Amino acid sequence: MPLQSLSDREAARGVGFGLAAYVMWGCFPLFFALFEGVPAYEILIHRVIWSCLFLVVLVTLLNRWDPIRKALAEPRRLGRVLGCAVLIAINWGLYIYAVETRQVFQASLGYFLTPLVNVALGMLVLREAMAGLQRVAVVLAGVAIAIQLLLLGELPWISLTLALSFGTYGLLRKQVPLDGLSGLFVETLLLLPLGLMALAWLSAAELSHFLSEPDITLLLIASGVITALPLLAFAGAARRLRLATLGFLMYLNPTIQFFIALLVFREPLSPTQLATFLLIWVSLALYSWSAWNTRTRSPLAPAGTPSSPEQR
Repeated sequence: MPLQSLSDREAARGVGFGLAAYVMWGCFPLFFALFEGVPAYEILIHRVIWSCLFLVVLVTLLNRWDPIRKALAEPRRLGRVLGCAVLIAINWGLYIYAVETRQVFQASLGYFLTPLVNVALGMLVLREAMAGLQRVAVVLAGVAIAIQLLLLGELPWISLTLALSFGTYGLLRKQVPLDGLSGLFVETLLLLPLGLMALAWLSAAELSHFLSEPDITLLLIASGVITALPLLAFAGAARRLRLATLGFLMYLNPTIQFFIALLVFREPLSPTQLATFLLIWVSLALYSWSAWNTRTRSPLAPAGTPSSPEQR
């Protein structure tokens, strides 16, 4: 088979994997909306526990224990991984809370903001240079948040916390030499003792919903599986696609969330909120255009796994 044809086939498969990953992530609100009467913190506890157990099976099947053993053999280097674990737990828990309280528009806005937060953190923390259009994009995002604060009289704290927690997670994750699957396993492994203690406390206080109803029990167990499945699809995409292509596919996730909030959950969308989204979309268009131009001027490295795929 000609080399070009093989490359095209791999790229097509990569796009398929990428679409699968981001569509699954985008549809997460539909899944977490099924947990009627189960508080967000309890869902988070089970998501940590069952994700860790399911990842044990996956890591074993894929024979990926070597990088995990090396990471666990150097406890001093686990500080950043623990920081990642805490941040991803905050992100997961707040996302579930946003779905339960029907504030999916805010969750969607948070993930639209994340690339711009990454750019701002890169400039402020890593002293990375920021292109002119990227500066404009970050300023426009700031204006969008200011509009919500001034005209609605409230800070979109869910959006900001999701964006900042995930953006900071990505910053720390860049400094951890683990691939997405191994990294997520070590993070959930570090959270597992807390999860088990919290579950024991809930059970002792007779507040646990686990085993109370078959459908809720199955959903709590499934929360671990649906955490890992899009990550596997994402890994398949990252091995086959350029980072620029993955960057554009990334916007599918918050876009799907936006339309689920609008069409399925029927959340109210005021003119001010719509104006906020429009400003964020314009800023993302500027950011994407700048990032694309920067990458096309310089040779692109082969696509690896981006630093923070373990979202939501």
